[in-house]
Amino acid sequence: MTERPNAISITPLFVVSNLQRSIDFYAKLGFGEPGVWGDPPCFGMVNRNNLDLMLSLGKGDAGPRPNGNGVWDMYIRVSDIDAEMAALSDAGVPIDRGPTTTEYQMKEIEVVDPDGFRICLAQKVS
Repeated sequence: MTERPNAISITPLFVVSNLQRSIDFYAKLGFGEPGVWGDPPCFGMVNRNNLDLMLSLGKGDAGPRPNGNGVWDMYIRVSDIDAEMAALSDAGVPIDRGPTTTEYQMKEIEVVDPDGFRICLAQKVS
């Protein structure tokens, strides 16, 4: 078998209905350094601690398609979930579900973005 190079990151892409609204929402989740491309703007990238998220403005029938039914679209592990909850509260982002501690030893909360994408933020518990 051929040896594979190291994978160094994974970057989700969300198709959104309003690019600026999504950039503003993810800023409340701690994502900054937005880069925006297109005239008019149709694609953007935001970053939090070297984690990138791509946002692409939907065109025609290619609108947002979150997983739905309470299924996560993105899972972010954080070092301090209590501090994360405080920061979300300060930013006015409601927690949709949680906090809960799972059988796989994670303390999790969930938020939902303006297009319905469900983001789980979690911390390993001992």
